Amino acid sequence: MSQLQKLAQALMAIAITSPAWAGNLSIVIDDFGYRPTQEQQVLQMPAAISVAVLPNAPHAREMATKAHQSGHEVLIHLPMAPLSKQPLEKDTLRPDMSAEEIARIIREAAAAVPYAVGLNNHMGSAMTSSLPGMQKVMQVLSHYNFYFLDSMTIGNSQASRAAAGTGVKVVKRRVFLDDSQNEADIRVQFARAVHLAQRDGSAIAIGHPHPSTVRVLQQMLPTLPADITLVRPSQLLNEAQLVNPAPLPSDGKTRPLKPRNPFRGGAVCRVKVVPVPATRALKVISDSIESNQMVQEISKKLSVKFHF
Repeated sequence: MSQLQKLAQALMAIAITSPAWAGNLSIVIDDFGYRPTQEQQVLQMPAAISVAVLPNAPHAREMATKAHQSGHEVLIHLPMAPLSKQPLEKDTLRPDMSAEEIARIIREAAAAVPYAVGLNNHMGSAMTSSLPGMQKVMQVLSHYNFYFLDSMTIGNSQASRAAAGTGVKVVKRRVFLDDSQNEADIRVQFARAVHLAQRDGSAIAIGHPHPSTVRVLQQMLPTLPADITLVRPSQLLNEAQLVNPAPLPSDGKTRPLKPRNPFRGGAVCRVKVVPVPATRALKVISDSIESNQMVQEISKKLSVKFHF
């Protein structure tokens, strides 16, 4: 068998065994517990759509239970203090609260929202930008086996730093679907979330149970590209979180990222390039692939089927 035939057979084996690349898109609908009619429509969407329930909402327990029974992942949508001056909801977490007070609020929230596996912040620009405040939150969450979805209501959130050493895993929101409740704007944001998932491998989008958001999701979810997979936030916990991710261009189109030197401040090592004959390179590549045990097993089957 020639080297070219060996290489062709090995590449066919790899192609058969390699999974297709897909971007993972997670969608979380916040503010559950106040609008049962719209929320019930959300629960009729694919089970990978997750919901975040306000613990003091009048229908919190009811909607958390229905969501769980419908196969949706449930989070606690916990009020946290914003930087803006506005009336705070009951049991809003503040940076100056004691660890005991924060523990009480989270304990009562967990009791009010059954089946929760994670927690995300409602507002919270003041709280999440406070490292001491978030350290107290993460210490409490470590006792519940909750993950934290950072809604990223402020760019300098300290959630990831605060979680260090606690065992609490943090994932981050990339897109808000409905800052505007205009359906055309929501479609643009939905498309942006899809582009980010395709470009970066994953993206989390947060929306709310507004009638306009529900309609857009009902229309656009069935038309998701084939390379996009809907996932729950918990399925992204082991993925690397982008730090200051590159924004999409203003035209919404994805472009390849420029390679960068991962060794900050260090010079790039210069390598002397020695030309290698094409026949030698081909033999090295084919021998390396051919020696792989999995490829050998599949090659045996292929040789029988295709008479290589």
